[in-house]
Amino acid sequence: MAERDQERFFLNIYFFLSGICFSTWTSRIPTIKEFFRFNDAELGTVLLFMPMASLAGLPLSGWLVSRFDSRQPMTVGLLMLAISLACIGWATTPFLLICSVSVFAFSMRIMNVAVNTQSLTLQKKFERKINGTFHGLWSTGGIVGVGISTVLVGLHVSMEIHLSLVAVVAFAAALLSYSRLLKHDKVTSGNKLTLTKPDPYIVYLGLLVFFAAICEGGMFDWSGVYFREVVKEDLFTLGYLLFMICMALSRFVSDDVMEKLGMPKTYVLSACLIMVGIAVAVVFPQFWTSLLGFCLVGIGTAAIVPMTFVLAGSAKKYSAGVTISLISTYSIVGMLIGPPLIGYVSNALNLRTAFVLFGLAGFMLIPISQLFFRYQKQQGA
Repeated sequence: MAERDQERFFLNIYFFLSGICFSTWTSRIPTIKEFFRFNDAELGTVLLFMPMASLAGLPLSGWLVSRFDSRQPMTVGLLMLAISLACIGWATTPFLLICSVSVFAFSMRIMNVAVNTQSLTLQKKFERKINGTFHGLWSTGGIVGVGISTVLVGLHVSMEIHLSLVAVVAFAAALLSYSRLLKHDKVTSGNKLTLTKPDPYIVYLGLLVFFAAICEGGMFDWSGVYFREVVKEDLFTLGYLLFMICMALSRFVSDDVMEKLGMPKTYVLSACLIMVGIAVAVVFPQFWTSLLGFCLVGIGTAAIVPMTFVLAGSAKKYSAGVTISLISTYSIVGMLIGPPLIGYVSNALNLRTAFVLFGLAGFMLIPISQLFFRYQKQQGA
């Protein structure tokens, strides 16, 4: 196996494991809600700690990828992620749950910035775009994680055992893969942040991932609850599972879609699919129509983050690692606002009404993406 193919293969493993760990947590949110007897607002408050912890990890993640080879924070992040996932399963009080969830989010932020930085560096060794396939493997890991959760929920396996098993596998795989990852990719220039006028290039990309994070993060956290409490489906992971399957399959072809349609049209298409999907699930909250709606939302959200990170790699003011770290700030704020807001609106009104917010966030992708490409064209002129 050629060196670049080996490096790509083991980077794939990290994306895949990250997806498994994340979906294992999110697919068990309804179980946690039931165990602690949280109402929607209380669950929203617990979820609020995740983006707060993630935001706290952001400055450190940017510093780590500028100071060390990206494989080092990647591996430390995944090891911490695995340990905190197991701790979530064994948490018996709200305080322990919040502590475990916070470390989980903090670790994921460090790992995510590092893996995306390495993916952009590795992209330079290939002629055709490969970034979409990395995110496709993250979503595939998500499918596997939800699939395992669906089986184990059906078999009445305890959450403690479930989360611990996944954690052990992720921990071992991270250690075994470390030595085969891309080496010597530390960036020596464009790492120093300066307090100047915000770069419109970064602001526009940040706003795109902000609204994408509201849609994607909200679906991660609330799709299971929606299926249990609105659709009245006992096997509540099914909606989330189909959402992840559609997202994964779409991400594997997202590079080709971008090549054929162009990025401006792909953003518009993504926004339309999100809006239609949410409308179908909210207006017709039955089993099959909700599945169809979640499927469309999965397809719609698939290309946004990979596409935006590709554009981030072309930023001129900062290195790829620092640019991704800056853009991730907007994503975290989206996560900070979106899922908790759904909980509060649901508690005040109902969950169906709260889901309309996802459709509004999807709509915002259209004007912002058009403003970005207009700015990009002006700068290139």
